[in-house]
Amino acid sequence: MSNSSIVDYTKLSPHCTRPRNGKIRGISIHTMAGPGSVEGCGAVFQTSEASAHYGIGPDGRVGQYVREEDRAWCCEDPVDHQVVTIEVSSIQAYCEPYACTQAAYRRLIDLCVDICRRNGIPALRWQEGKEHCPAFTGDWDTCNLVPHRYTTKKGKSCPGNYLLARYGAIAEEVNRRLKGEEEPMDIHQLLEEITEEEAYRLWQKAQRHADALPEPPWSQEEGHWARGEALGLVDGTGPERPMKRDEVLAVLGRLGVL
Repeated sequence: MSNSSIVDYTKLSPHCTRPRNGKIRGISIHTMAGPGSVEGCGAVFQTSEASAHYGIGPDGRVGQYVREEDRAWCCEDPVDHQVVTIEVSSIQAYCEPYACTQAAYRRLIDLCVDICRRNGIPALRWQEGKEHCPAFTGDWDTCNLVPHRYTTKKGKSCPGNYLLARYGAIAEEVNRRLKGEEEPMDIHQLLEEITEEEAYRLWQKAQRHADALPEPPWSQEEGHWARGEALGLVDGTGPERPMKRDEVLAVLGRLGVL
């Protein structure tokens, strides 16, 4: 068995069973029940008698705590021998819905795809309800995603309502990528999810593209750009670049309006 190549941080836990007793047939996605980092999660697994194979922090970084050839102590059930377990950092601490950041969610998809590809899992399948859980049915063809709340006797809500409600969407996106299909771009969702830093980087990229565009023929025919350059209103570069407010005021100042 191999391990993921997208891991950013490794801190192996002593709390595991070496080797696992069974083939990897599915995935179990958990919540950290708080905004923990991959380093913090790794530290917990050094002392607490629990562990997971991987953890994902709010920044989307991936930590590894147990090798896939070994059993992590995560689901409180022998089903641990047949799954790869992933702890995902949550925004809320010890309260529902245990939502995660978009960076963590995107990396979760990446990690699930990677796990499936390396372990020969052709698709992720999800059927809600304990009666469908392979920990009890042994039927991995019907469902191979295992929520912790189904296998614990301690009344835990793990992975939390946020991630559990997205088990189906996670399986759908992972399967699309396993088939080599590209997801149709959802502009509305993209605008909702994009961070200010990402938006600024896109704006800078658009600026660089506009800077490289030549003056269009209609502008050359009218000659206003050439006259503005001759008067020192523009420096002759980036005729297609949008004007910023300070540049607009600079032009007005050069014209004597201000």
